Amino acid sequence: MNILITGGTGFIGSVLCSRLLEDQHHLVVLSRHPETLQSPVQGIGSLSDLTDAMIFDAVINLAGEPIVEKRWSDGQKQRILRSRLDTTQALIAYFTRIEPKPKVFISGSAIGYYGTGRTNESIDETGVGDDSFSSQICRQWETIAIQAQPLGIRTCLLRTGIVLGNGGALGKMLGPFKLGAGGRMGDGTQWMSWIHINDLIGIILHCIEHDGIQGPVNGTSPHPVTNQQFTEALGKVLNRPTFFSMPGVVIKLLMGQMGEELLLTGKKILPKKIQEAGYTFVYENLEQALADVV
Repeated sequence: MNILITGGTGFIGSVLCSRLLEDQHHLVVLSRHPETLQSPVQGIGSLSDLTDAMIFDAVINLAGEPIVEKRWSDGQKQRILRSRLDTTQALIAYFTRIEPKPKVFISGSAIGYYGTGRTNESIDETGVGDDSFSSQICRQWETIAIQAQPLGIRTCLLRTGIVLGNGGALGKMLGPFKLGAGGRMGDGTQWMSWIHINDLIGIILHCIEHDGIQGPVNGTSPHPVTNQQFTEALGKVLNRPTFFSMPGVVIKLLMGQMGEELLLTGKKILPKKIQEAGYTFVYENLEQALADVV
Protein backbone atom coordinates (compact mmCIF):
# COMPACT_ATOMS: atom_id res chain seq x y z
CA MET A 1 0.00 0.00 0.00
CA ASN A 2 0.98 3.63 -0.49
CA ILE A 3 0.53 5.50 2.80
CA LEU A 4 0.87 9.20 3.62
CA ILE A 5 1.73 10.01 7.24
CA THR A 6 1.91 13.30 9.11
CA GLY A 7 3.76 13.32 12.42
CA GLY A 8 5.73 10.29 11.27
CA THR A 9 8.88 11.25 13.17
CA GLY A 10 7.19 11.60 16.57
CA PHE A 11 6.92 9.14 19.46
CA ILE A 12 4.04 7.15 17.94
CA GLY A 13 4.75 7.92 14.30
CA SER A 14 8.31 6.59 14.30
CA VAL A 15 7.19 3.22 15.69
CA LEU A 16 4.31 3.11 13.20
CA CYS A 17 6.65 3.81 10.28
CA SER A 18 9.01 1.01 11.35
CA ARG A 19 6.12 -1.45 11.50
CA LEU A 20 4.71 -0.38 8.12
CA LEU A 21 8.13 -0.69 6.49
CA GLU A 22 8.45 -4.20 7.90
CA ASP A 23 5.21 -5.00 6.10
CA GLN A 24 6.65 -3.64 2.83
CA HIS A 25 4.39 -0.59 2.51
CA HIS A 26 5.58 2.53 0.69
CA LEU A 27 5.62 5.57 2.98
CA VAL A 28 5.54 9.29 2.31
CA VAL A 29 6.03 11.33 5.49
CA LEU A 30 5.15 15.01 5.87
CA SER A 31 7.76 16.55 8.16
CA ARG A 32 9.15 19.96 9.08
CA HIS A 33 12.58 18.39 8.48
CA PRO A 34 12.13 16.03 5.50
CA GLU A 35 15.89 15.98 4.91
CA THR A 36 16.32 13.91 8.08
CA LEU A 37 14.23 11.04 6.71
CA GLN A 38 16.10 8.19 5.13
CA SER A 39 15.26 5.80 2.30
CA PRO A 40 12.99 3.95 1.77
CA VAL A 41 10.81 6.62 3.44
CA GLN A 42 10.09 9.57 1.17
CA GLY A 43 10.04 12.87 3.07
CA ILE A 44 8.13 15.97 2.01
CA GLY A 45 8.01 19.40 3.63
CA SER A 46 4.57 20.39 2.35
CA LEU A 47 1.51 18.77 0.80
CA SER A 48 2.20 20.95 -2.24
CA ASP A 49 5.24 18.74 -2.86
CA LEU A 50 2.93 15.87 -3.76
CA THR A 51 2.40 15.24 -7.46
CA ASP A 52 -0.74 14.02 -9.19
CA ALA A 53 1.01 10.70 -9.75
CA MET A 54 1.12 10.05 -5.99
CA ILE A 55 -1.98 8.01 -5.16
CA PHE A 56 -2.50 6.93 -1.54
CA ASP A 57 -4.47 4.00 -0.18
CA ALA A 58 -4.40 5.39 3.37
CA VAL A 59 -3.55 8.65 5.13
CA ILE A 60 -2.60 8.71 8.83
CA ASN A 61 -2.59 12.09 10.58
CA LEU A 62 -0.52 12.17 13.79
CA ALA A 63 0.83 15.73 13.60
CA GLY A 64 0.65 18.01 16.61
CA GLU A 65 2.68 19.94 19.18
CA PRO A 66 3.25 17.71 22.27
CA ILE A 67 0.58 18.58 24.79
CA VAL A 68 2.55 17.86 27.97
CA GLU A 69 5.90 19.43 27.11
CA LYS A 70 5.29 22.90 28.55
CA ARG A 71 3.03 24.81 30.89
CA TRP A 72 -0.10 25.99 29.06
CA SER A 73 0.49 29.70 28.53
CA ASP A 74 -1.87 31.40 26.09
CA GLY A 75 0.81 31.18 23.43
CA GLN A 76 1.44 27.49 24.07
CA LYS A 77 -2.29 26.77 23.88
CA GLN A 78 -2.40 28.39 20.47
CA ARG A 79 0.61 26.36 19.28
CA ILE A 80 -1.01 23.14 20.49
CA LEU A 81 -4.28 24.01 18.78
CA ARG A 82 -2.94 25.37 15.49
CA SER A 83 -0.46 22.50 15.03
CA ARG A 84 -3.41 20.11 14.97
CA LEU A 85 -6.07 22.12 13.18
CA ASP A 86 -3.90 23.61 10.43
CA THR A 87 -2.39 20.29 9.32
CA THR A 88 -5.76 18.55 9.40
CA GLN A 89 -7.43 21.37 7.44
CA ALA A 90 -4.63 21.20 4.85
CA LEU A 91 -5.27 17.47 4.46
CA ILE A 92 -9.00 18.04 3.90
CA ALA A 93 -8.17 20.64 1.22
CA TYR A 94 -5.80 18.12 -0.37
CA PHE A 95 -8.46 15.39 -0.34
CA THR A 96 -10.95 17.74 -1.97
CA ARG A 97 -8.79 18.34 -5.03
CA ILE A 98 -7.31 14.89 -5.70
CA GLU A 99 -8.63 11.86 -7.56
CA PRO A 100 -8.68 9.03 -6.79
CA LYS A 101 -9.05 9.71 -3.09
CA PRO A 102 -7.59 7.58 -0.27
CA LYS A 103 -9.74 4.69 0.88
CA VAL A 104 -9.22 5.46 4.56
CA PHE A 105 -8.18 8.45 6.69
CA ILE A 106 -7.05 7.83 10.29
CA SER A 107 -6.79 11.10 12.18
CA GLY A 108 -5.29 11.39 15.62
CA SER A 109 -7.28 12.65 18.58
CA ALA A 110 -7.13 11.84 22.29
CA ILE A 111 -9.24 10.65 25.19
CA GLY A 112 -9.04 14.23 26.38
CA TYR A 113 -12.14 14.50 24.18
CA TYR A 114 -14.16 13.14 27.12
CA GLY A 115 -13.10 16.03 29.33
CA THR A 116 -12.12 16.30 32.97
CA GLY A 117 -13.97 15.52 36.17
CA ARG A 118 -14.13 12.48 38.43
CA THR A 119 -16.31 9.48 37.74
CA ASN A 120 -15.96 5.70 38.01
CA GLU A 121 -18.36 5.20 35.14
CA SER A 122 -16.95 3.35 32.13
CA ILE A 123 -16.96 5.46 28.97
CA ASP A 124 -16.95 4.17 25.39
CA GLU A 125 -16.97 6.02 22.06
CA THR A 126 -20.48 7.39 22.73
CA GLY A 127 -19.20 9.53 25.63
CA VAL A 128 -19.41 13.32 25.47
CA GLY A 129 -16.95 16.11 26.22
CA ASP A 130 -16.98 19.27 28.31
CA ASP A 131 -15.57 22.81 28.25
CA SER A 132 -12.01 21.89 29.30
CA PHE A 133 -9.16 22.91 27.01
CA SER A 134 -8.20 19.31 26.23
CA SER A 135 -11.78 18.49 25.26
CA GLN A 136 -12.11 21.60 23.12
CA ILE A 137 -8.90 20.75 21.22
CA CYS A 138 -10.13 17.26 20.39
CA ARG A 139 -13.61 18.38 19.38
CA GLN A 140 -12.28 21.03 17.00
CA TRP A 141 -9.67 18.62 15.64
CA GLU A 142 -12.27 15.93 14.97
CA THR A 143 -14.75 18.40 13.47
CA ILE A 144 -12.23 19.16 10.74
CA ALA A 145 -11.08 15.55 10.25
CA ILE A 146 -14.58 14.14 9.81
CA GLN A 147 -15.03 16.38 6.76
CA ALA A 148 -13.22 13.63 4.86
CA GLN A 149 -16.22 11.35 5.32
CA PRO A 150 -18.59 13.16 2.90
CA LEU A 151 -15.78 13.08 0.33
CA GLY A 152 -16.15 9.31 0.25
CA ILE A 153 -13.15 8.60 2.48
CA ARG A 154 -13.73 6.22 5.39
CA THR A 155 -12.60 8.20 8.43
CA CYS A 156 -11.45 6.96 11.84
CA LEU A 157 -10.88 9.35 14.74
CA LEU A 158 -8.25 7.70 16.93
CA ARG A 159 -8.75 8.83 20.55
CA THR A 160 -5.45 7.83 22.10
CA GLY A 161 -4.88 7.26 25.81
CA ILE A 162 -1.60 7.26 27.78
CA VAL A 163 0.81 5.44 25.47
CA LEU A 164 3.42 3.21 27.13
CA GLY A 165 6.57 2.97 25.06
CA ASN A 166 10.15 4.18 24.74
CA GLY A 167 9.38 7.86 25.34
CA GLY A 168 6.16 9.77 25.84
CA ALA A 169 4.58 10.15 29.27
CA LEU A 170 6.25 7.04 30.70
CA GLY A 171 9.67 8.35 29.74
CA LYS A 172 9.07 11.39 31.93
CA MET A 173 7.98 9.22 34.88
CA LEU A 174 10.86 6.73 34.86
CA GLY A 175 13.58 9.01 36.23
CA PRO A 176 12.00 9.71 39.64
CA PHE A 177 10.70 6.13 39.95
CA LYS A 178 14.12 4.61 39.24
CA LEU A 179 15.56 6.83 41.99
CA GLY A 180 12.90 5.61 44.41
CA ALA A 181 11.25 9.02 44.44
CA GLY A 182 8.12 8.06 42.50
CA GLY A 183 4.61 8.07 43.86
CA ARG A 184 1.02 8.89 43.23
CA MET A 185 -0.21 12.25 41.97
CA GLY A 186 -2.83 13.98 44.07
CA ASP A 187 -5.04 11.47 45.86
CA GLY A 188 -4.33 8.78 43.25
CA THR A 189 -7.99 8.00 42.53
CA GLN A 190 -8.00 9.53 39.03
CA TRP A 191 -8.19 7.00 36.20
CA MET A 192 -5.30 6.36 33.81
CA SER A 193 -6.51 4.88 30.54
CA TRP A 194 -3.26 3.46 29.16
CA ILE A 195 -2.21 1.44 26.12
CA HIS A 196 1.02 -0.30 25.07
CA ILE A 197 2.39 1.32 21.93
CA ASN A 198 2.39 -2.01 20.06
CA ASP A 199 -1.36 -2.31 20.66
CA LEU A 200 -1.91 1.26 19.48
CA ILE A 201 -0.05 0.42 16.26
CA GLY A 202 -2.12 -2.76 16.04
CA ILE A 203 -5.33 -0.72 16.31
CA ILE A 204 -4.19 1.61 13.52
CA LEU A 205 -3.46 -1.37 11.27
CA HIS A 206 -6.80 -2.94 12.19
CA CYS A 207 -8.57 0.28 11.20
CA ILE A 208 -6.79 0.27 7.84
CA GLU A 209 -7.63 -3.36 7.14
CA HIS A 210 -11.28 -3.46 8.23
CA ASP A 211 -13.72 -1.45 6.12
CA GLY A 212 -16.46 -1.54 8.73
CA ILE A 213 -14.60 0.68 11.23
CA GLN A 214 -15.26 4.41 11.12
CA GLY A 215 -15.87 7.37 13.41
CA PRO A 216 -14.39 7.57 16.93
CA VAL A 217 -12.11 4.71 18.02
CA ASN A 218 -10.70 4.63 21.55
CA GLY A 219 -7.01 3.76 21.57
CA THR A 220 -6.84 2.43 25.13
CA SER A 221 -6.39 -0.89 26.93
CA PRO A 222 -9.52 -2.75 28.08
CA HIS A 223 -8.20 -2.46 31.66
CA PRO A 224 -7.66 1.14 32.79
CA VAL A 225 -6.28 1.65 36.29
CA THR A 226 -6.23 4.39 38.89
CA ASN A 227 -3.13 6.52 39.35
CA GLN A 228 -2.48 4.70 42.65
CA GLN A 229 -2.64 1.31 40.91
CA PHE A 230 -0.38 2.54 38.11
CA THR A 231 2.12 3.85 40.67
CA GLU A 232 2.21 0.52 42.51
CA ALA A 233 2.60 -1.47 39.28
CA LEU A 234 5.48 0.68 38.01
CA GLY A 235 7.22 0.51 41.39
CA LYS A 236 6.86 -3.28 41.40
CA VAL A 237 8.27 -3.65 37.87
CA LEU A 238 11.22 -1.40 38.72
CA ASN A 239 11.60 -2.93 42.21
CA ARG A 240 11.55 0.54 43.74
CA PRO A 241 9.53 2.04 46.61
CA THR A 242 6.66 4.41 45.83
CA PHE A 243 6.32 6.24 49.14
CA PHE A 244 6.58 9.73 47.74
CA SER A 245 3.55 11.54 46.41
CA MET A 246 2.98 14.90 44.80
CA PRO A 247 0.05 16.77 46.35
CA GLY A 248 -2.50 18.17 43.95
CA VAL A 249 -1.87 21.71 45.14
CA VAL A 250 1.82 21.42 44.21
CA ILE A 251 1.00 20.05 40.75
CA LYS A 252 -1.40 22.93 40.14
CA LEU A 253 1.22 25.42 41.33
CA LEU A 254 4.03 24.00 39.17
CA MET A 255 2.09 23.04 36.05
CA GLY A 256 -1.05 25.13 36.13
CA GLN A 257 -4.00 24.13 33.98
CA MET A 258 -1.99 21.48 32.15
CA GLY A 259 -1.26 19.61 35.39
CA GLU A 260 -4.81 20.01 36.62
CA GLU A 261 -6.42 18.63 33.44
CA LEU A 262 -3.92 15.95 32.44
CA LEU A 263 -2.44 14.71 35.72
CA LEU A 264 -5.09 15.18 38.39
CA THR A 265 -8.14 14.07 36.42
CA GLY A 266 -8.80 11.08 34.22
CA LYS A 267 -11.68 8.93 33.10
CA LYS A 268 -12.22 5.22 32.69
CA ILE A 269 -12.14 4.86 28.91
CA LEU A 270 -12.85 1.52 27.23
CA PRO A 271 -12.03 0.47 23.62
CA LYS A 272 -15.48 -0.91 22.84
CA LYS A 273 -15.53 -0.27 19.10
CA ILE A 274 -12.18 -1.84 18.22
CA GLN A 275 -12.91 -4.92 20.35
CA GLU A 276 -16.28 -5.36 18.66
CA ALA A 277 -14.39 -5.11 15.35
CA GLY A 278 -12.31 -8.13 16.37
CA TYR A 279 -9.04 -6.61 17.57
CA THR A 280 -7.29 -8.76 20.18
CA PHE A 281 -5.02 -6.90 22.59
CA VAL A 282 -1.49 -8.22 23.13
CA TYR A 283 -1.01 -6.28 26.37
CA GLU A 284 -4.15 -6.23 28.52
CA ASN A 285 -2.31 -6.41 31.85
CA LEU A 286 -0.52 -3.25 33.03
CA GLU A 287 2.38 -5.01 34.75
CA GLN A 288 3.01 -7.07 31.63
CA ALA A 289 2.98 -3.91 29.49
CA LEU A 290 5.32 -2.00 31.83
CA ALA A 291 7.72 -4.92 32.10
CA ASP A 292 7.98 -5.10 28.32
CA VAL A 293 8.67 -1.37 28.00
CA VAL A 294 11.12 -0.81 30.87
